[in-house]
Amino acid sequence: MISLVDILFILIIVVVIAQFWRIRAISEAANRYLSNYCEKQGLQLISVARDKTRFGLVRGKPDWKTQFIFEFSGNGEDKYQGILEMEGLRALSATVPPYRMN
Repeated sequence: MISLVDILFILIIVVVIAQFWRIRAISEAANRYLSNYCEKQGLQLISVARDKTRFGLVRGKPDWKTQFIFEFSGNGEDKYQGILEMEGLRALSATVPPYRMN
């Protein structure tokens, strides 16, 4: 017979797995966005890393607010760090410092 504790335990495991998949989907969306962004700006994307992840309300629904740090190059020799802010799967802003171009 299944007890209430067993049901609660299974529910917690399902929620943790679902949130892991959601954060993974957000990271993949950030990679796609930054690849397109760098291609349009004529930059070389070097790496992307998730910096901060907070759970909160996004347009009235619970979701993740995430900040990514990405490295890029404008001339193939120097590298710079930019910041990408996301709410759920939607990119809010990409901030880049002044950088040297070819």
